Parts: sequence; structure tokens; C-alpha cells
Amino acid sequence: MNDANPTVLVVDDEPVNIDILLEYLEDTGYRTESAADGLAAWQMLEADPGRYDVVILDRMMPGLNGLEVLSRIKEHPVLQSVPVILQTAMTAKQEVVEGLQAGAYYYLTKPFDEDMLLSVLSTAVDDRMRYRRALAGSDVAARTFGLMREGSFTFKSLRSARDLATVLANACPDPRRVVIGLTELLVNAVEHGNLEISYAEKGQLQDREQWETEVERRLADVRYASREVVVRYCREPDKVRVVIRDEGQGFDWQQYLDMDPARAFDTHGRGIAMSRMISFDAVEYRGNGNEVEVTVSIAAD
Repeated sequence: MNDANPTVLVVDDEPVNIDILLEYLEDTGYRTESAADGLAAWQMLEADPGRYDVVILDRMMPGLNGLEVLSRIKEHPVLQSVPVILQTAMTAKQEVVEGLQAGAYYYLTKPFDEDMLLSVLSTAVDDRMRYRRALAGSDVAARTFGLMREGSFTFKSLRSARDLATVLANACPDPRRVVIGLTELLVNAVEHGNLEISYAEKGQLQDREQWETEVERRLADVRYASREVVVRYCREPDKVRVVIRDEGQGFDWQQYLDMDPARAFDTHGRGIAMSRMISFDAVEYRGNGNEVEVTVSIAAD
């Protein structure tokens, strides 16, 4: 995998749909491969699980359908962190819920809109690249950081959030799984917590490609500059606990614990739900939502 040229697997049983998607992606710099059905796609993924960075997956296919492929991906120890964009003409609430429960954190509706495709794909690729970089060298790091029993950390920036997510993930069992959730929650503590960028504001900023610029502006603003995120790590015989606390006003965290079909087609807002489903055995928000404790179980020897 090359950060500059991520590999996208397009899966659809309709050749014309594959042609449309590949045409849209032709000049984007992404490397593309395609599969004409779910079984062929799964065989490609299983044969080389580290090859693909994003899967654009049709929901309705004969034989092994999109939800069945998605379920296999999310059960695979390597593939589970690969973002899947579920493409579907079925937008009724129940169908969307089924896809979300299966692990589709990104949705694309038919007929295809090129701008929406590229926006959703860019978000998925950015997420994937962050997780890839966080896991670089994880074998050595895991042996070292796994010796840590307690730790306390403070930080302010997105870069520090991502660096700390890497360290703490490697102090937990199965870093590949845990780094996804830790990255999401630590970044949330900066942008939505200390810097008070709302859900709607982030969507607008991303549409204008100004999100990180606004983050840097607020980090320098006297209203927010002194705020820190405090993180406590504790390793117990049967579990690891991580407590994350920011200095923001809090938020209505209940509505983000599960993927909401109303937000399924947005390019953000899935981090907390994704953390619960993939990364942690327990997620507990406290008070007004500016403190969260996550738990990772340790298997008995």
C-alpha cells in the first residue's frame, strides 16, 4: 500500500455500474480493481487482506450478497478495519439500519453522483490512511508499551491525539482493533470537545475543505488555547481501562452511540458508534459527555 495511491476494490454484479465507478475514479490517483460478484470479491480480499484500502460494495447481488460480504469482512482480524462503502438503491430506514448494523459506515446511493462518491471515498481513504500509519511498527511497540500498567497524558492538538492513540493502542490487546476507536475518541475530544466544533459545523467545513484550517485557528484562539485533553490508562489483570476527559461544554452523546440512519449518508459522525462496535468491549460516557471511559478485555492465558 502506498499512501499516495490507495487501492479501491469495486464490487458490483452489473458491468455498467462498474464501468461508471471506474470512470469516475480514473483520474483520481486511486488504484482500482473490480469484482463481478460477492464471492469473487471475498476470494480477492481473503487472498490478500492487506492489499485493499477501501471497498465499494453493491448491496444486492446474487449468491453472496453485499451484506454477507460485509459481515465476513468485519469478522476478519485484518480486514475488519477496511472501510466499506455500501452502494444501494434501498434507502428505506430498515434497509439502512441493516447495513449499519453489519458495519457499513459509509453509504452511497444509486444512481451515482460523482461528487458524492469522491467526497465519501476521500473520507474513507483518509480514515484508512490514519489507521495504517498508526499501526506502522506495531509489533515492536506492542511488546514495549504492553509493559505499561498506568499512565496519565495531556495534549491539545490533533497530531498529539493521533500519536497518543498509537501509543495506547499498542498498550492494549489487539492494537489493530483498538487504534480505530482510540483515534476517533481522542480526535473528538479535541475538535468537538475543547474546540467546540459542532456536528453541523464540521460538515460545512469539510465541504469547503477547511476543517483542519479551522482546527488550527481555534487552537490559537485565546478562548480555547489553554484547554487540554486528559487521558488516564490503567491495565488490570482482566482488562484495560482508558478514561478521556476534555474541557468542553459536553454534548448529547446518547444520539451518537448507535449509527443513525438519518446520518448514514453524511461524511462524518460515525466515530463513536464505530468505536463501540469494533474497538471496545464497553464505552461509558459520564455527566455532560466530556468524559468517557472505554474498556478492552484481556483474555485469560
